[in-house]
Amino acid sequence: MLASRRAEARRSILVQVSSERSFPELAKYCAQFGTIASSHHYRVGASGDDETDYHYIVVEFSEPEAADAAIRSAVFNEEKPGVRARSIFLWFRAGPRPKLAVKEAKGKDEKKAKLNSVEGSRIVGDGELKELLMSAESIEDQIRILHGATCLNDLGKRLRFLAVRQVESSLQGMFPQALAYPFGSSVNGYGKMGCDLDLILDLDSEAGAKQNPDSRLVFHTKATNPNERTQVQRQLESIGDVLQLFLPGVNSVRRILKARVPIIKYHHEHLDLEIDLTMNNMTGVYMSELLYLFGQIDDRVQPLTFCVRKWAQAVGLTNYAPGYWITNFSLTMLVMYFLQQLKEPILPPINKLVQNAAPTDLRITDSQINCSFLRDITRLDFRSTNRSSLEELLVQFFEFYSHFDFNQRAISLNVGSSILKPDHSPMYIVNPLETTLNVSKNVNLEETELFRIQVRNALWLLDTHEKPTATEGTATEWGLISLFGNKVKDRITPQMFFTKRLVNVKDIFDDESMAPNGELALDYKNKMVRHQVASIQKATRQEINKLAAGTTTTTGNNNGNSSGIKLKRNAKRR
Repeated sequence: MLASRRAEARRSILVQVSSERSFPELAKYCAQFGTIASSHHYRVGASGDDETDYHYIVVEFSEPEAADAAIRSAVFNEEKPGVRARSIFLWFRAGPRPKLAVKEAKGKDEKKAKLNSVEGSRIVGDGELKELLMSAESIEDQIRILHGATCLNDLGKRLRFLAVRQVESSLQGMFPQALAYPFGSSVNGYGKMGCDLDLILDLDSEAGAKQNPDSRLVFHTKATNPNERTQVQRQLESIGDVLQLFLPGVNSVRRILKARVPIIKYHHEHLDLEIDLTMNNMTGVYMSELLYLFGQIDDRVQPLTFCVRKWAQAVGLTNYAPGYWITNFSLTMLVMYFLQQLKEPILPPINKLVQNAAPTDLRITDSQINCSFLRDITRLDFRSTNRSSLEELLVQFFEFYSHFDFNQRAISLNVGSSILKPDHSPMYIVNPLETTLNVSKNVNLEETELFRIQVRNALWLLDTHEKPTATEGTATEWGLISLFGNKVKDRITPQMFFTKRLVNVKDIFDDESMAPNGELALDYKNKMVRHQVASIQKATRQEINKLAAGTTTTTGNNNGNSSGIKLKRNAKRR
């Protein structure tokens, strides 16, 4: 998948236009360089106004030479001088066609070019998504619709690989083997529209390759800092300067070099994309390969994961900012483990992938972490017989984790079963590649308890909000809408469920709590509670009267008089 997307980016250019109506003229102009394979339009801006938003078209040629010819034909803007850096990011100006050094391609396709997508990067709003889910026939259909409407589409992937190509081409003059590896949600199959792009930069992707022992010519190199972390920080600082000063479209460069993993964050205005760039951490790339592989084994994996993530976001389990709550990565691990431990498993244990690995699947990181596992699922010795629907799997997911013992057990996707917790973390999920680490180390006890509460609440909502019949109307929320629509302004915490007593026992026998007619003067919102308290008071009053009568008789016999002891009818309890 990565190789095919890189090839697409190699054959593509990005052109800013006045609107999608400029495409016929642009297509006619670009056809002289070669055959156009596909074209995709999108806009940047939230106003929806053609005059204020910026419009772009991704033009993919059939051959990379055609894209190179288009770039060579481009000129610089003399009216607005800037850093004269050549790149794949262009804009289409009005006016006569300038004289070109490239001859028109012979035998070009005379068919009228068409846009493959218009406003292809538009994110579906909550209101529109709700209408789509309400029109579904079942919860199974709702999950499929949710996945199709929110997952990262083809254009979103194309734009991200254009950003990858820009970073690589800016450095390959000095580092010919430099490669930028996308990882995370952009490539693992679980990314949604608008997600960030995570990149790992390797300045020498062939560092581990075998060299010619007979060569007598050796490159002179610059001495590196003995402290690897300091070396990475200095390199990232210089790369950040290159991004900020020379690359078109790049702005808001932030260098976060003191973090545990040094990183550069920046925004690309032409792609409308937030990008995080780091170095020398290939474990993230291999983890993305593993998650992508799981999604290819069964077509129910990705839709179910999208549904669980959306639910967690709606009820406040996840948050965009880092903290003590569950991350999307931890949620994905929970879904994968659930699919492994079913009576008829849908996913195999990771150890099965390791056992089926071929010599070409060998991957060892610079930190000596073994990331070798099967990459070709056609050779996987595993076939699932589970035919459960997505609706059944969603309910089973909530049921499973409503009873899971997070106090004593840890989750291991490597063996496909739970193990004893190695430490006292409230939630422990073994990192599939770095097995000594806990994926959910950041999650505290409060968030773990909140997860338990919310999965039980989700079961209740699904059970009580079934699809209405034709006679009941279509306005009633049901299925996933009942899960996602149950939003609260403030985060629900377990402490909210440990409230004070509804009634103070002292108040039941207090003089001030009684009305003149002997009834309770307290105001109760719940009538059932009021009746129960009245019954308790009546029974207690009768017991007091019996005790008073018995005490009077006993005292009269002992003292020789019948006056007895008169008890206060509503004596306060001390």
